[in-house]
Amino acid sequence: MAKPIPLRPKHPERICWGCDRYCAADALACGNGSGRTQHPIETQGEHWYVAWGIEPNPDRPSHAKR
Repeated sequence: MAKPIPLRPKHPERICWGCDRYCAADALACGNGSGRTQHPIETQGEHWYVAWGIEPNPDRPSHAKR
């Protein structure tokens, strides 16, 4: 099962969001040779999840509903 993605991480630039490993940006474990995948908040703004049709989880508002 995939890990839930945080809707508004404090420091999204520190993590690669390309897979479920959520590696540090300077220690990518995927081994695919590519750079860090940005979190949608970095490219689409603070309310990116609204445009994607994602609702916050009522029990954990900082994470998406599964």
